[in-house]
Amino acid sequence: MLLNLSNHPSATWPEEQVAAAIGKYNSVEDLAFPKINPEWDSDQIEQLAEEYEIKVRTLNPAAVHLMGEMTFTFKLVNRLKSIGIPCIASTTERIATEESNGNKTSVFQFVRFRSY
Repeated sequence: MLLNLSNHPSATWPEEQVAAAIGKYNSVEDLAFPKINPEWDSDQIEQLAEEYEIKVRTLNPAAVHLMGEMTFTFKLVNRLKSIGIPCIASTTERIATEESNGNKTSVFQFVRFRSY
């Protein structure tokens, strides 16, 4: 199973992303990404990463799709990789359109998963 630990529940993923996940990992489960206070220091982020390492170990996924606040993601990826749990990120192509009034709209199209 692929564990999705991001701010984007797998139910909202585009069809291509779901198909890629199911094709490689057979199923996807979601674990909500934590709210991270921007005032926290590194020790608080480390403590949160430790708590999430325990949660992930309990779920025993084949891999973790981990995207979110960078310092937490970095710490948790390192922890998970050190115990043999692969971590992946989703890659996208940004398609931007600009209107005559200056408004810009960006659409992110899933391309592939990439290992950390």
